Amino acid sequence: MNKISKIGLSALCGSLASIAAANAGALDVTGTAETTWTSKSGVVGNPIGMKTGLTFTGNGELDGGQTFAVTITHANKATWSSSNIALTTNSLGTFTLNSGGGGAGIGGFDDNQPRAWEEVWDTGVTTNANLQKGVSGSMNIAWASPTVAGTTLNVAYAPDNDGTQNNNKGVSGDASNYYGAGWDIVLEAKPSWDSGGFHLIVGASETEIEVDKDLGVGKSIGGDHQEAVVGLGITIGPVELGYQISGERLRTQSTNTPQYYGNDSWGIAFNVNDHLSASYSRARHLQTKTAKASHSKKDNATNANVNFNEYTPKSWMRGDSIQVSYTVGGASVKYAQTEYDNTAYGFDAKTRAEARIVAVSLAF
Repeated sequence: MNKISKIGLSALCGSLASIAAANAGALDVTGTAETTWTSKSGVVGNPIGMKTGLTFTGNGELDGGQTFAVTITHANKATWSSSNIALTTNSLGTFTLNSGGGGAGIGGFDDNQPRAWEEVWDTGVTTNANLQKGVSGSMNIAWASPTVAGTTLNVAYAPDNDGTQNNNKGVSGDASNYYGAGWDIVLEAKPSWDSGGFHLIVGASETEIEVDKDLGVGKSIGGDHQEAVVGLGITIGPVELGYQISGERLRTQSTNTPQYYGNDSWGIAFNVNDHLSASYSRARHLQTKTAKASHSKKDNATNANVNFNEYTPKSWMRGDSIQVSYTVGGASVKYAQTEYDNTAYGFDAKTRAEARIVAVSLAF
């Protein structure tokens, strides 16, 4: 009897040890701190700025070598900005539950041009540029295929693309009765060779329109909300070149509201050595609105007849940025000089903004 008890206890201990090993994991914390000195044309006040951020990454392993990871990002002055739970399988790719942090679907490719520091529109000048995000702003489920010859297929799905991030046991409710389910699909190819390589992205997004707020009618009036992005980057030794275009059709049904958005950008970066890099980038943003009164469907908001096939001329913004970055270990010194025309989607270059930023960043 004692022998049987010992055998049973040994088996139980072995099982517990196996379970503990399967659930063993680690939690890593990384962070950044950055200070800036910003000079803007026509703007006065204290030029000193600062931001800090923390990222918590937990990971573990399941039986068979499959892994999982949890990432929580604490952005500057925010409770948390994004989080995700990812399961990486042995042969079926990676499945991720995203809380709307911007990295899923086409949202992770809104502007992938080579640069020494930041995007043209994110260097101190307020532009309100509309960038194509797909389902990335909503709770979504994403899948990334296994990489074959440097190529990966990414798919993301939001049951309701309403721009909300739900807490545990939460439901977004009627946050948006306008948009329904949304899908993103992106093909990303990154083959490389000894002296360089290229980076190709082709992506599209479609979100159902369930009801029009102004007309009180369904999506049959115009169709679904659509977005797309195409970009190509080439690396040749220390030089990186890139060009990208993206577009969006909102299907709005009221007068004088945006109907189309478009963006194109290009950049060139030169990596002088492992520490020093410099870049020049240009971005352009277009907007088209629905035309004013004509004759067709009735706009309940203005009680006017509107022909929704007529649009105003394109209004635009355009920006240029020169950037330099020098990095030693976890410390970086960065500089950006940016100029923008028509920061409010105008028709000429009368509105002009300039900004110069010097930043010191620390990573730990």
